[in-house]
Amino acid sequence: MKRVESTRKRGKPKVAETLALEARAKRKNMSEEVQKSALPVFDFADRPDIKVFEEAANTGRRQPLAGFDPDYVDIVDYIVRCTHKIWEEKGIGLIYTHYAHNVIVHYSSGVMYGREGMVDNTIMRQAAYADRRAYADDVIWSGNDQDGFYTSHRVGSMGTNTGYTEFGPPTGRKIFRWGIADCFSLNNRIVEEWLMSDGVTELRQMGYDPLELAHKSVLPKLPYTYGEIDRLPTGQQVPEFRTVPSWEGDPQGFVEAILQNTWNARLVNMVRAHYAPGHVAFVPNNRKLYGYGDYENFVITLMASFPDLAMGIDHQCHLGDTQRGYRVATRFTLQGTHQGYGPYGAPTGRRIFLIGAFHHIIKNGKIVQEWAVFDEFALLKQLYARLEG
Repeated sequence: MKRVESTRKRGKPKVAETLALEARAKRKNMSEEVQKSALPVFDFADRPDIKVFEEAANTGRRQPLAGFDPDYVDIVDYIVRCTHKIWEEKGIGLIYTHYAHNVIVHYSSGVMYGREGMVDNTIMRQAAYADRRAYADDVIWSGNDQDGFYTSHRVGSMGTNTGYTEFGPPTGRKIFRWGIADCFSLNNRIVEEWLMSDGVTELRQMGYDPLELAHKSVLPKLPYTYGEIDRLPTGQQVPEFRTVPSWEGDPQGFVEAILQNTWNARLVNMVRAHYAPGHVAFVPNNRKLYGYGDYENFVITLMASFPDLAMGIDHQCHLGDTQRGYRVATRFTLQGTHQGYGPYGAPTGRRIFLIGAFHHIIKNGKIVQEWAVFDEFALLKQLYARLEG
């Protein structure tokens, strides 16, 4: 099975340039294929609601979807409506027809293997929030029905805690949090998924103290020690300063270079150079940041807590054009050692590993909106949970 992954690799300038040209050609061919279909693929730049998707069901394909159920018209429709069917219409058993039996689901807290785990997890979540609503806010995608589709699905989840959770009895509190689900799908089956959510926000809104819960948690003791974090190329060498390409010709490369320079090369001045003055960023712990100062402080504070913090770019995809702007989805990993003071308390010396996702909106050469989603509760548990044994 061929995976749809980012084509951007490190290497000599000539090799990198060749890869970028191949990636652009592939995206161009994919766009031309979509344009040949009867109707354009659903695009959240137009802000469609669920009723629009439901009315389009069984009206014919908007793009090739070999192997997918006939009621789905395109890949965005598939992701939005299968989520709606399973979570809001409570068709939990549809997991058996929409997930591979050996699906791999990645969280910051670990990996879940197998479809039955998805069924069990969904039942428990629905029992905790009987009125849960998952509002699709965007789906950024790439791929095709032969090689597989990659989708990055941003969701605003809300509900009332009317049932039991692992933390205790119902609190009756209402919650709202952001989450991003990245999926690799083929033949109507999600075969691999990466789930990122704002866990700290949910716990606070339920009335819990996340730090207290983290101290009460228990994690398995790992049978090995960690090596150094690969933020710098080799040993004492300096970090790589990326040339930021044109946002029009390579929006994925534009975002990747900014992230690599900001987070790994510590060039926080990338924010003022490439973000709009009035940009808005949604970050964990239900924070909404405005402008340069707030965002720069978010970045520097995280680096201060984890001085060796390193970000790895794992996958990217994008939609859009220069007239309407581009939407770029980036999945990343964070590694670091808790050696500094900050919002996570005094240094513990522990290592963290998180998966996360960015969604960026680029217009007129500047980033105007950003969603950064990673699980700070998973981070707190990695710092403060008691280790088995």
